[in-house]
Amino acid sequence: MPKTLNRRQLTQGGLAWLAGAPLFVRHALAADQARFTLGVASGQPRPDRLVLWTRLMGDGLPAEVPVAWQLAFDEAFTQIAVQGSELARADTAHSVHAEPAGLAPGRWYFYRFSALGQRSATGRTRTAPAVDAPATLRAALASCQRWEHGQYAAWRHVASQPHDLVVFVGDYIYEYPTSPLSVRPHSLPFIRTLHDYRARYALYKGDPALQAAHAACPWLMVWDDHEVANDYANDQSTVQSGADFLARRAAAYQAYWEHQPLPAAWRPRGADMRLHERFGWGRLAQIHALDGRQYRDHQACPRLVPAMGANTVDEADCPELVDPARSFLGVAQERWLDQGWDLQRRWNLLAQPTLMTRLQRQTEGSGRRSTPEGRSTRDGPGARYWTDGWDGYPAARQRLLSSASERGVANLVALGGDVHTNYVADLKANYDDPRAPVVGSDICGTSISSQGPAQARVDALRRLNPHVHHGRSDQRGYVSLHLDDKRLLAELMAVEQHDQTDSAVQVQARFVVAAGRPGPQPA
Repeated sequence: MPKTLNRRQLTQGGLAWLAGAPLFVRHALAADQARFTLGVASGQPRPDRLVLWTRLMGDGLPAEVPVAWQLAFDEAFTQIAVQGSELARADTAHSVHAEPAGLAPGRWYFYRFSALGQRSATGRTRTAPAVDAPATLRAALASCQRWEHGQYAAWRHVASQPHDLVVFVGDYIYEYPTSPLSVRPHSLPFIRTLHDYRARYALYKGDPALQAAHAACPWLMVWDDHEVANDYANDQSTVQSGADFLARRAAAYQAYWEHQPLPAAWRPRGADMRLHERFGWGRLAQIHALDGRQYRDHQACPRLVPAMGANTVDEADCPELVDPARSFLGVAQERWLDQGWDLQRRWNLLAQPTLMTRLQRQTEGSGRRSTPEGRSTRDGPGARYWTDGWDGYPAARQRLLSSASERGVANLVALGGDVHTNYVADLKANYDDPRAPVVGSDICGTSISSQGPAQARVDALRRLNPHVHHGRSDQRGYVSLHLDDKRLLAELMAVEQHDQTDSAVQVQARFVVAAGRPGPQPA
């Protein structure tokens, strides 16, 4: 062991608080590479605890590396709240999931990591308000950030605003190789292995704007399909099923956990990983984070051979579509949600992956339409539905919304993404009856960067669906949510130039949901 350390090692090492100094000396050569290139993140805020995340990168890492972490009351780290050390291991991609506890509710903290003579960037995070505390919430709702489709100007804007929380509802990565007309191409192949998934997360997390958004405030996260494979449902995708697909799903879930601020106890067991959870925000809101992929029934009436994957189907030709036994969340998760409606807090927010309201498409000619109970209702133009979203599971949606209505959940708001379009809509247990009451609100945000459908197509859908108040697919961005006891304000934030890192971001539209009055209204 050398008797002295060079100046670079001393200044970068933070030796006053770095745990495991002997290992640092032993692996001095490993410190010559930048190690915290993927930034830092925090998430899962509770009143007394949260999760801090980072991942060590580069060649020559030992099998185990001690990583010290600090959580402080001030950005200068002169007042340390709590500190500790975690082992970053090769079998989990040298990721770190620190879980400081015993924290004060409803307050901001600063955090950082140190290892191998280097120190990470500083992140800012906060705990949730105390269970019985009055509260407000400002959150960013975001999804769908395909790398090659555009720059992350939306994330740059998120990081510049005073958000308490980011609610990310899926498609953090995409599994595809670069498309021919990419804004920023990459050289990575179609994802098939754990190594491929890890490399794709490293690509995305290398973006400075995304790193800034992670470092600005804590995140709550659910996944959608592209974290594994397009349109997958339970144990099958459009090209694989059974044991082969579950092996791929296991690799995808492992990489997802490795790269997000999730607790150590959530590490997947093979192809299984529980993601659904509830998060309280003082007396203001209960956030129900839902998994719409792992437990769902397969999509109805697939056209592919072998019979896998989603498509649009004519309701009259697909009796399976309205089978009341089919579930979007799975029976156990449905029961968990049904038993967990919060009647004490002002708002019940569903953080789930996609558009929840019905979005009927019309067929040519005529046909008979069926209700979720299987009854034929009338002759006339037929109805067509996309089977990968909630429209592919109408009975399950009706159960959820009927349950909320019957239990007196007055302020139910679904928060979704997936469809690369800003939709603002009413939620109804019965869409076939124009007089049926509105029981909740649907705020579905557009994508961070993924390309959207043609606006003309969205306009046509709106004409068929009068409960949809707004539909805009030609702009990328996110939704800024402002909640208090009286209202939820949703500002639809739109990027002006999707191919520019420093693009301006403007408000596309504003909608408000008044407490005690289901359904969004223009603000």
